[in-house]
Amino acid sequence: MSTLNYGLVGCGMMGQEHIRNIRLLSDTAIAAIFEPDPAMRASAAELAPEATMVDSIDALLAIEPLDCLVITSPNFVHIQNLQAIAAIRPLPVLVEKPLSTDPADAAAIKALQEHYPAPVWVAMEYRYMPPLAEFIRRAEAVTGGITMLSIREHRFPFLEKVNDWNRFNRYSGGTLVEKCCHFFDLMRFILRAEPINIMASAAQSHNHLDESYHGETPDIIDNAYTLIDFDSGARALLELCMFAEGSRYQEEICAVGKNGKIECLIPGPTRFWAEHLGPPPVPKIVISPRSPAGPTEIEIEVEPHLLVAGDHHGSTFYQHQKFQQVALGNGAPEVTLEDGWRAVQMGMAAQQSALTREARKLNFS
Repeated sequence: MSTLNYGLVGCGMMGQEHIRNIRLLSDTAIAAIFEPDPAMRASAAELAPEATMVDSIDALLAIEPLDCLVITSPNFVHIQNLQAIAAIRPLPVLVEKPLSTDPADAAAIKALQEHYPAPVWVAMEYRYMPPLAEFIRRAEAVTGGITMLSIREHRFPFLEKVNDWNRFNRYSGGTLVEKCCHFFDLMRFILRAEPINIMASAAQSHNHLDESYHGETPDIIDNAYTLIDFDSGARALLELCMFAEGSRYQEEICAVGKNGKIECLIPGPTRFWAEHLGPPPVPKIVISPRSPAGPTEIEIEVEPHLLVAGDHHGSTFYQHQKFQQVALGNGAPEVTLEDGWRAVQMGMAAQQSALTREARKLNFS
């Protein structure tokens, strides 16, 4: 196999996680990086000293050996980046979530779907976390068909980003888009169904209220409930709390059906676990049939070198394994532009529902 050469558009904290995981794959290289922030550029150069550092997307795309691209720029420029790439040199792309932050991007996304000649994969890496992948594999058999699905995330506040763009809805898309599109994607993927009604209640109760940026106080919510009806008859609930970093598990996913219940328990990033508490918890699956009653716990270990490479329990690596094959011409993206846009639409509807205190209807047909 010849070496697959990657270019990165943006290389902050998440971009650097992508570099660490790409480097774990065989026959890959980081050929070029466009990162305008000096500090992030320096950090990226340390991780990928072989990469050519450039000052624009145009300069990045002018580098002849490039085979594919990873977009990890701030949320609000993802579509702009894709449009620029489409106009100059449409290579295979892995674009970070959320795909978009603006409802007005619908036409641009449709144009990309219809005319972009290379594969575009939207980075919904949660699908590939080993414990979640095992949960998804077993869920239908354990439940006999999912009636109720709940996702709880109790976590730490938003981390600092370049120029603090993630502190404001107008740049991030809002917490239920920026943070939660992963979970809305998981709901569609697990249930194999489409949302028809969304109702949310949310607030900014504690986080970032004492911060000020150019005279503005951040406006992003830090806790929410979102209830969703699906066209299959199933219902799903998302519970988000971003001031609960003391939790043993960061994500708790539960599916229940006529035959039983299955749960997935996932701790937060290993680097945030307090050493005085001893070893960090191991992710696990809990299977609870109705008959014979009684739970069975199954630990799902993640390889230590994958935990070191990122904050997402190996999912970034497994996603890149699959994207590598797509970039080589072996298959199609598993997470499409349509998937990315629908997850964003769900987040936008939830944001609007929380603001207006009214349910929002969705129709993707």
